[in-house]
Amino acid sequence: MLKIAVIAALAVSSAHSQCFSKDDSTKKLDPEARTNLYRGQLVFTLNLFNAINKAVPDDNIFFSPFSVYHSILLAYFASAGNTERSLKQSLQIADSLDKINLMTAYRVDKRSRATNNNSDSYEFTSANKLFVDDQLRVRQCMLQFFGEELEALNFHGSPVESKNIINEWVARVTKNNIKDLLPAGGVTEATKLVLANAAYFKGVWASKFPAERTKKEAFFVSETRQTLVPFMKQKGTFHYMVSDDLGAQILELPYKGNDISMYILLPPYSMKEGVTNIIRNLTPERLAAVVEESYMGREVVVEIPKFTMERSLPLKDVLELVGVGDLFNVSSDFSSLTEEGGVLFDDAVHKAKIQLDEEGTVAAAATAIFGFRSSRPAEPSHFVANFPFVYIVYERPTGSVLFMGVYRDPKK
Repeated sequence: MLKIAVIAALAVSSAHSQCFSKDDSTKKLDPEARTNLYRGQLVFTLNLFNAINKAVPDDNIFFSPFSVYHSILLAYFASAGNTERSLKQSLQIADSLDKINLMTAYRVDKRSRATNNNSDSYEFTSANKLFVDDQLRVRQCMLQFFGEELEALNFHGSPVESKNIINEWVARVTKNNIKDLLPAGGVTEATKLVLANAAYFKGVWASKFPAERTKKEAFFVSETRQTLVPFMKQKGTFHYMVSDDLGAQILELPYKGNDISMYILLPPYSMKEGVTNIIRNLTPERLAAVVEESYMGREVVVEIPKFTMERSLPLKDVLELVGVGDLFNVSSDFSSLTEEGGVLFDDAVHKAKIQLDEEGTVAAAATAIFGFRSSRPAEPSHFVANFPFVYIVYERPTGSVLFMGVYRDPKK
């Protein structure tokens, strides 16, 4: 079973009107808004993956770009001026897509997910929340737009209790997989707003791994170090390909229902920077080539590690690498949310957890051509992930990357 839990949060501190235009009601709605939302999300995802890998080049990585994107999207709705322009560019939102259409796309997506989340094949939940200080005067139109997402807390009078309420909300959404997201001191008397997104995924493999075949074998962390980890094994028909563009063997492991799959991208063992090479070469077009269903299904012997991992991410530094502008500076402009001045983002935190086993996955949270085929003696019908690899949990109907990571070192 694969379990994934993740949460992203942004803490903001103090330093019938129209929200986004002179008359929001006259805006013509774009039928392509939801498609454009996902298209921008994918580009942002790959940029973020590159930035995270540069920040922690020797560590395991696990995060939810879906969660991070939606947290920053809430900040974008609240922003104005230069802050809004920087966030729009960073989020890869099309120039033609204004806030009203983006809000509509956001609402449609939210309703669609709520409607389709009763599937017996998998569960994916993503929840957004704007926790505001009860003394902050939020514009009436934003109260109308974000009625379900807004919750007032007494940050100025009871910061510790407010932090606990947010952490309890996170734990509830992620089925207790993510606890204590906001650390001690994460909320102070000066905090005005915390934007949060929590995501939870539970999927069952379409083809489960027989538990009796799991046994410990060597995982090669590097050419000079190896460690024993439990490997899950099975033989079956899977989508398998070799991509010279990405420098990877690629295996698709679908979850029951076939809407969501995990893709494992395995570089040549002989290539020291194989993982970084894959991440650097990932583009929306190359990812599309990976996830399309036209490539061959074949009999494959699969061996992959069984593991549980929880990761906290230095999100503030990473977001600055992907160009969020003055989001964390005193010059930031959040006048779409409130007419009060002196509101800025203090910090951004992200925590994600994944459990990968024989049954499936539980998770919670938020780019060279070379002679690949001759570099590894194993037969193409054997996919043995016994050295560092990239993995992606991909939602096919929307073209969204829900979770992604790098498995480098079982001991970290």
